[in-house]
This record gives sequence, structure tokens and C-alpha cells, in this order.
Amino acid sequence: MKNLKEPDFFSTQVQKAKRFYIEGAKNNNSRLKVVCGGCEHTALNFMINRSDFPYYSIEFIARGRGTVVLKEKTYHLMPGTIFSYGPNVRQKITANENETMIKYFVDFTGLNAKQMLKKCRVGIGSAIQINQLDEIIDILDKLIDHGISDSPYKSMLCTALLEYLLYRISELMITKDTENIQGIATYQKCRKYIRKNFRELNSLRDIAESCCIDHAYICRLFKRFDSQSPYQYLTQLKMAFAAEYLHKPGTLVKDISYKLGFADPFHFSRTFKKVFGTSPQSFKNFR
Repeated sequence: MKNLKEPDFFSTQVQKAKRFYIEGAKNNNSRLKVVCGGCEHTALNFMINRSDFPYYSIEFIARGRGTVVLKEKTYHLMPGTIFSYGPNVRQKITANENETMIKYFVDFTGLNAKQMLKKCRVGIGSAIQINQLDEIIDILDKLIDHGISDSPYKSMLCTALLEYLLYRISELMITKDTENIQGIATYQKCRKYIRKNFRELNSLRDIAESCCIDHAYICRLFKRFDSQSPYQYLTQLKMAFAAEYLHKPGTLVKDISYKLGFADPFHFSRTFKKVFGTSPQSFKNFR
């Protein structure tokens, strides 16, 4: 695949990045067209200060914290924050001191670009908060994969995914009357802890005690900001790990069972079959 020269507005203050640029998209007179996009792991002391921008853009914070100033108004950035800007909108994006961010961006143009943002409640020069971060990340990752591909349909696929993304953002947006920044932060902290320590956690009680939170409250947080309970999320992580581990030669089902904290292999096998529809041994043989 030929790598086109990146536009000069792509940030150089990154540790690593996965980005694409669709040549010729900016000259298209269609109603909506993706120009470029990507995922950036920012460097320390990251800061972007622009007085103008040639396209409409949305950015999504997947990890880290910082601030963004849009139309002279300051917004705090945290996981789940989405903000937008466009032509004639000054933007100043800054990571917290000695902290990095992982952020996604999509830049686009078109006759209906501004109207689409307004229709989907992502106002130009404003920021919102959404829940179900993993779903937004999945959509953006797919958009980037199509953007860097050699497919002759990549422009159309990227535009279709952008429209889908905007509508999903509108559905997942936390409105002002339900917004609770402390609740969001607590939910995200607990979710991050579960993901990092799922092998050692075995029950809802374990999760609640480890996160120093009442088990009823953590269930309410997941019901509000997620599509599954904390225990379902824990089980999902354990079974995903088990499925990957079963691929390794010589792996025994009982070894994985104990590694994931199950009392016995039979309990593990029942849980695995409930998730994947087949036993661990059959899954291993098939792989």
C-alpha cells in the first residue's frame, strides 16, 4: 500500500499513531465525506493550539485527561469525552501535566457536514460525555482500518461509518439532567480495575470490596453507563482470556480453570459453554 504524504495539520506530538488520509476527498462536493482520521497516543506535555481548521472534526478521548478550549470555553477531557470543531473555531487541546492521552479523531467535509453534527447533537465548538466507550472505540477502529486499506470502496465505507458513529454518539450521550461526573469517574475507575485484575476477581463481592464501593451502587453504575453488569463484564474477560489460552499447545482445561480462580474445572466448563455454546475441550479441538 502506498503511503500518501500526511497533511501538515497532523500532530507530531505523538508517541505513536495510526492515521489515514484520503487523497481527493477534500475536493468532493458530496453531502458528506471523510478526509482523514486516526488514533494518536500523545506525547508528554501534549498541546495543540490552532486558530482555524479547514474541516469539520470530532475527537474522542479513550484514555487520559486534559482540557480543550473551544470558543473561549474550557472543557475538561476524560475517557468518554467527545468534542467537535471546524472552520473558524479556535481550539486549544492540552493533556494534563506529565500525562498522556489516547485520542481518536475524524475530519470530514461535505454540504451536510455541519447539519449532521447539529442533528446528532454534537454541536460545533462544544464537548459532550458518552457512555459505553468500548462500542465507540470499535466503530472508530473499523473506520481507521478501512481508511488505511487499499479497497476502492474505502471512502464510501468510512463515510457510512462516520454517519453511524454520529447517530450512536447521539444515542449514548449523557444529557445534562442525568450527568453525574463523579458517577462516571467511579464507573470508569471500577471498569478499569476489573479489566486489569480479572484473573484474581471471582465474584461481585470481590469487585465491590476491591473497588471500595457498595455492591448495589456499582451495579447501578454499570446499569446506567454500560450494557452489562459488573459480574457479566468480569465473566466476559475471563472467558476471552480462556479462549485465547486454549489455543496454546499442551494447555489443559483444568489449568486454565485454576488460573482464572474457578473452584473446579466443571464450574469453569459450564460457564465457558454458556458463553461460547461449546465445551472448552471441543473449542480446543476445533482450534
